[in-house]
Amino acid sequence: MNRTCASASERNSSITHDGFVGWADESPGRGTLSLIVTCLFTIFLCTWVVIHPRVGKRPLLRVLHKVALFLKTLIAPESIAVEGLQEWSQARRMVKDCANLTDNGLKLVHAFYIGMLALRYRTPRGARVIWPNQYTWLLQQRLVYWDNHEQWGLSKENIRDKSNADSTAKLLALVQVSWFAAQSIMRHAHKLPLAPLESMILSYIPLFAITYLFWWVKPKDVLSPSVVDLPSMYEKQRVLFESMAVSTIFDDEDTEKQNSFWSVWYLTPRVFEKEAADKALLDTQQKLLEADEKGPIQRVERAPNLNARISSNTSKETVVAHWDPDIYRSKFLWPMSCIFGASFGALYLISWDTRFPTPSESWLWRAAALASIVSMLVFMQFEKVVLRWNGLITVISLVSPLVYLVSRVVMIGGVIAAFRASDPAIYESYVVSTYWIHLG
Repeated sequence: MNRTCASASERNSSITHDGFVGWADESPGRGTLSLIVTCLFTIFLCTWVVIHPRVGKRPLLRVLHKVALFLKTLIAPESIAVEGLQEWSQARRMVKDCANLTDNGLKLVHAFYIGMLALRYRTPRGARVIWPNQYTWLLQQRLVYWDNHEQWGLSKENIRDKSNADSTAKLLALVQVSWFAAQSIMRHAHKLPLAPLESMILSYIPLFAITYLFWWVKPKDVLSPSVVDLPSMYEKQRVLFESMAVSTIFDDEDTEKQNSFWSVWYLTPRVFEKEAADKALLDTQQKLLEADEKGPIQRVERAPNLNARISSNTSKETVVAHWDPDIYRSKFLWPMSCIFGASFGALYLISWDTRFPTPSESWLWRAAALASIVSMLVFMQFEKVVLRWNGLITVISLVSPLVYLVSRVVMIGGVIAAFRASDPAIYESYVVSTYWIHLG
């Protein structure tokens, strides 16, 4: 077997009574420090390249939002993949809705740019976001025309100039991931085990790849939005336009909520969430109106309380998760989403036979990997999860993500703790020269 290996004494590492080794110095094989640095460099580079943050006005909030995305990606990589999928679905829907209004001029890159809150309009207090549904409505009402999209900062050239995608970083990430995956495959071919940390890094790669695919044409690291003046409207049109806003938290009018540091953790709301909320409001209004239709006298007596009752019945609910119906009901995208959701924990199980310091740690690590798969798949079956009591369904829908987070913490903790007493074989290496083709 073509391996290079240094003894424990040569490595200046301690050997436990079970044959495990602690910290291993660099040697003809590899050491603990180089292994950790390589893994951390790979995950940092890939994560930093793959995340595409939304546009914000304040530099500090922009940086903190990107850091928040970075941390969320490390803890729950499925979340960033889901976010990429839902943004792609929304952009694709906007392109379809605007096709006839723009002579197919509005492309995915434009839809992504608007969806990442990069288009705003001036107000006396600052600037507000123009959401995808609002821009579509402006086109439908003939208040704006696609022929003038360059004046609104929507030309591909302007978007490309604002995007700060680093081709060098992308190339470096591709090379690093390719090398990391290749050397992991070669270790398996030589029957050499991977360190638990290496198994964890490998589990990230497929989710990062699919996320990057969804965001392939999405602008990256846009520092400033395109701010425009809205066209003249009738008062009713203006009221309707403003009522279509998905959220006001991301506007730039210096309100307390908009300046809150908690906003960096918020997911960018989707248009389908606004549509679902509007539909729920209309349904509630209709039901209450039907209940009041018991005669002229009763209607007059109950009218003053109608608005209060509507407000009470449509109080804002806390949404934990909400799937885009176009994805949730798709016969192709939904099964694929479930596969991606289970892939992270499943790839962890490649190292099922990895040696841990104690049998209990080994089985805890395996149980955590299995729990992450099952809990994620269970959680994904709920189209919408809200903090509202609905019996056993509420318990399952809210406990499953908690089980997932606990399992992820256990898995990460196990990976870190494993370095105190590791299988000596993880520091062995194969001879690369064996695979060179010699001609002559």
